[in-house]
Amino acid sequence: MQNQNARFWAAKARLAITLALSIILPVATACHIVKKPVEVEKLLTPLAEADSTQLISAVNSLVGVRSIHGKVDIQFEDTSFATSGIAEKYRAADGSITLQRPAKVYLIVQGPLAIGDIAQMTSDGEHFRIAVLRGDEKYKRFVRGTNNATYPKLEMNGSSEPNPNNKKEKQSSEAQTVNALSNLRPQHLTDALLLNRIDPHAPGLIYAQSEFFQSEKDTSQLNSKKRIVRGYYFLDELRSGGDGTAHLLRRFWFDRVNGIRLARLQTFDDKGALVTDVSYGDLRKFGSTGNVMLPAQVGLTRPQDHYKITITYQTPEEVTMDKEYPGEAFVLENKWGLKEADLDAEKRPTPQRN
Repeated sequence: MQNQNARFWAAKARLAITLALSIILPVATACHIVKKPVEVEKLLTPLAEADSTQLISAVNSLVGVRSIHGKVDIQFEDTSFATSGIAEKYRAADGSITLQRPAKVYLIVQGPLAIGDIAQMTSDGEHFRIAVLRGDEKYKRFVRGTNNATYPKLEMNGSSEPNPNNKKEKQSSEAQTVNALSNLRPQHLTDALLLNRIDPHAPGLIYAQSEFFQSEKDTSQLNSKKRIVRGYYFLDELRSGGDGTAHLLRRFWFDRVNGIRLARLQTFDDKGALVTDVSYGDLRKFGSTGNVMLPAQVGLTRPQDHYKITITYQTPEEVTMDKEYPGEAFVLENKWGLKEADLDAEKRPTPQRN
């Protein structure tokens, strides 16, 4: 009997100690907590409100220009190694660009005065032509092709792509530039720099608006490591499939901070894969009258073609607007006698001899 009482009181004592510790330990721990400020990503405000009609108007306000001609800075980047986190960014070059609706472009890439033009390229809306004028003889050539065709990447030196980690395999800056330019397709610039109008009443097209928030680097301060959260509206342009499905054609991104501004445009193929990704800088006054507002910088990324090109107008106020250019101005001729590469001929099967 005494043993049972002893065990009973021992159990009660252990329970009492356990309850006391469960109360004392959290309190003691709380007394030693060190509070440290944690920096969180700040949401930029104020955020403008808009409906689909207003978003469509914001796009269509940028498509009234019929033609543009002006001096530009050109920055080319090869994203072939993007899967390994490496990109080849080439030296910026001066140039001039002429654009005319519906899909015409003439781009000249210039080097220093002693060197002259590095490349010229045109598209008349159906076909493109590229003249690579500088570099070793193996890089100089005149390339022809069709806008809506798909071609393999040209290897100007006949070798495979260089290993970006092997300095010995890297080409010179000039060689890299001309090799990259030979694979640029000038017609891609027209849709990026001369936006196509949105017709909300077009048959078979559907427009859907949504909200999106994205974490981004804080670009307001040089070399800042801070991040911010920016609010966007999406406006998706979809084509109805007639069987209850829809295909995404274009996605417009609108920056909502302190107003509504078209910041980005993505286009997609029939399988929903991203084809182009265009970023638009802040709006500037263009032309001598200054009554046209357009983005002064446009960055065009072609993920499947592994390149990015950034076009920056040097002096937007000196750009020539709405001049009518003849069709032949956008058909480049091989006046240099360069070795020609007809990409369409290379795709055609060789006829068999009997």
